[in-house]
Amino acid sequence: MRLAPSLALLAVLLGSVRPIVTGNAQASVAPNVLYIVIDDLGWKDTGITGSTFYETPHIDRLTSEGARFTQFYTASGVCSPTRASLMTGKAPARVHITDWIGGDDSGAMLPARYEHQLPLEEVTIGEAFQDANYATGYIGKWHLGDDGFRPEQQGFAFTRAVNHAGQPASYFTPYRGAKPSPSDVPELEGSREGEYLTDRLTAEAVAFLQQPRTQPFFLMLSHYAVHTPIQAPTDITSRYAVKREQLPPSSTPREVAEGPTSMTKMHQDHATYAAMIESVDASIGVLMRTLDSLGLRQNTIVVFVSDNGGLSTLLRSAERMPTSNAPLRAGKGWLYEGGIRAPLAIRYPGVIPAGLVIDTPAISTDLYPTLLALAGLPARPAQHLDGISLRPLLTQRGGIAPRALYWHFPHYHGSGSTPSSAMRKGSLKVVEWLEDGRVELFDLASDPSEAHDLSVARPREAAALQDELAAWRRAVGANMPRPRPK
Repeated sequence: MRLAPSLALLAVLLGSVRPIVTGNAQASVAPNVLYIVIDDLGWKDTGITGSTFYETPHIDRLTSEGARFTQFYTASGVCSPTRASLMTGKAPARVHITDWIGGDDSGAMLPARYEHQLPLEEVTIGEAFQDANYATGYIGKWHLGDDGFRPEQQGFAFTRAVNHAGQPASYFTPYRGAKPSPSDVPELEGSREGEYLTDRLTAEAVAFLQQPRTQPFFLMLSHYAVHTPIQAPTDITSRYAVKREQLPPSSTPREVAEGPTSMTKMHQDHATYAAMIESVDASIGVLMRTLDSLGLRQNTIVVFVSDNGGLSTLLRSAERMPTSNAPLRAGKGWLYEGGIRAPLAIRYPGVIPAGLVIDTPAISTDLYPTLLALAGLPARPAQHLDGISLRPLLTQRGGIAPRALYWHFPHYHGSGSTPSSAMRKGSLKVVEWLEDGRVELFDLASDPSEAHDLSVARPREAAALQDELAAWRRAVGANMPRPRPK
């Protein structure tokens, strides 16, 4: 009998879950996959990546038990495009999902047209695993299309708590606003008073993992956290409020200017946001203990990733923003490092060495072919056109060929970012601003904070990279912003 979600969570916390036969006799040929996506978690939002304010012991432990990527990039600085890249293995510009679905900010130019749903013609990673006889499930945030384009149409046989927006109406039961809205989170009836959404989604995932089955599973748990609204349990928030008051004085400015209109927060001290992160961390602990109790640790690939950089930059003052990505520049919505560099950890005991640190740049389009390779499934090169398998790096049995990485955001964003494209080749990175064609050049090896624009000192390199970036946009059929009619 399936435990009620809140009881299932309690059972795991108490260590009383009884192992269930789940078909892992076929472990050598069919590993399970638990794919955890956190929304808006910044590159420096965990202890293992350098945060001293947030507390993430379970995430840090998971990361230390597998591989950690120090230069992992999301395919966009906002959520829907990156999620499209995770689903398809294609660059957002190629599938024409280049803004968060529903985004309509405008400016000096008309933003590029973009798709508001992931086309059904794409063979998603869910469909690839479903075709291989996996039990597939999707829990939480989707933001890749509405009715007719939801997870159940994209390869996921089981779905739960998928709303029609990019954030929840509330993180507390009943997970709805005063009036019906697309942000209301469905299918979570029977919740106890004061229940927190991150805990409830974790319980739903636990219930999925506990289901008796004779086939391997592929479960995506896509937490709404740590996206706005910034809400967390009061008891956890109170502890961080005390911790904030005890922070020593700092010589670092509280915020710095970003472009002509925006400011970027330079310190981590938001108590409620810290409590949200701690709740996500507790979720990871529950899930890892569940895998252990079910005897599935050795035969389960666990992926932990975010969909873009942390929310740190805003028009005018950034002081009320929840986090800081420093020393990386800017944050969510921008193509500077703070907007597109994110945490990635992959654990697969016996296959991926524990404590492996990988400095080779990688991008979210790579995760589709990587998981196929780790699971022993055939590649789908006609589908994951813009991703490559990272298995050689993860197993330390080779490397990957040098390549360029690309980004395209032909839109305006509430953080103050304007239409732009970017490219990284080796340690050099070019950012092109599409309103006027202005180019910035950075050497990330010596300047990870992107503080020193080298375009004037090294104009030939800047121009060559700009030409390569333009050629890539043409090759993928990227939509461009348009001049406003006079």
